[in-house]
Amino acid sequence: MRWSTSSSLVVVLACAVGVPAFAGNTDEKPAPAAQDQHKKPNIKILATGGTIAGAGEAGGHSYTSGQFKIDDLIKAVPGLDKKANLSGEQIANIGSQDMNDQVWLKLAKRCNELLADPSVDGIVITHGTDTMEETAYFLNLTVKGDKPVVLVGSMRPATAISADGPGNLLDAVIVASDPRARGRGVLVASNDTIFSANSLVKTNTTSLDTFDSPNRGPEGLVETDKVHWFEPSEKKASQSEFTIKGRTELPRVDIIYAHANMDATLINAAIAAGAKGIVVAGVGDGNMTKDALDALENAAKHGILVVRSTRLPSGRVLRGAEVNDDKMGFVAAGELNPSKSRVLAQLALTESHDPERVQKMFERY
Repeated sequence: MRWSTSSSLVVVLACAVGVPAFAGNTDEKPAPAAQDQHKKPNIKILATGGTIAGAGEAGGHSYTSGQFKIDDLIKAVPGLDKKANLSGEQIANIGSQDMNDQVWLKLAKRCNELLADPSVDGIVITHGTDTMEETAYFLNLTVKGDKPVVLVGSMRPATAISADGPGNLLDAVIVASDPRARGRGVLVASNDTIFSANSLVKTNTTSLDTFDSPNRGPEGLVETDKVHWFEPSEKKASQSEFTIKGRTELPRVDIIYAHANMDATLINAAIAAGAKGIVVAGVGDGNMTKDALDALENAAKHGILVVRSTRLPSGRVLRGAEVNDDKMGFVAAGELNPSKSRVLAQLALTESHDPERVQKMFERY
């Protein structure tokens, strides 16, 4: 039985402490289960809700997110407790469409507390898929340490026929328990595939294989309970300069979608609403109309951080391509899509408003 991943994001933070192989010949009997308990990794599962915890009609598309508690999810996966010593904690119980800065901060702070605990080898976080890529990337920039962090969710609710949640959760625990997961940053386990937080993108509204990494490809695969890793990404942020200690809110950054005949109305509205930064989901390689460019250049001169991303599903926005970023004081997003550009811009603004310094952050993370 596979579970579901739609609105649900499950984040698994698990230490790469593998279960030692049994020493001896094939005739020897394994040690009793009670004696093996201390050999398994200790994984904390942090639940936030999402489709993986959702309930609805078995054959329908309608459901309500966040109806089941974390203990219900753990019990629904036969043999999960054989992979690790598990304990659950409910951080939130919402659909990920309602994910917000406050839950992000609470989740990241709790993760850092747990990862600093020597008795905790890793963490599993369940989460809706709608905003999973943003939460994963935020944690990638704010969680400290090299213990594995894995997000997991589902596209079908727990009550659906062929729900994908249980299988995804099992994969997440397996990934988090693999010693080779250490130092790879925050990961996402979905549909037997492992993705890096910085390159993950949701690509389909209902398909089980909704997640993809169009620019870099996946980090690995989970096949018959074994993890097959690919080359790791060089972009890791477990020791970034960003800190959330003592922080209760993040700077406002708005995303504005570029289109034909775009004017400055929404740009001016965002500034009037208090935006400290604006990310443009530009056409092509981050371009937009002259009216929009003029309005954003004026905003940048008045201290508003302006980031050029693209509305296209893949590719990079290169600095100085078509738009004179140096002259206008803009930041080019590189391979980060608009939603992740917004996350990084929020954190960058807690450190600096200087576009040159922020540009280096976009190149690094």
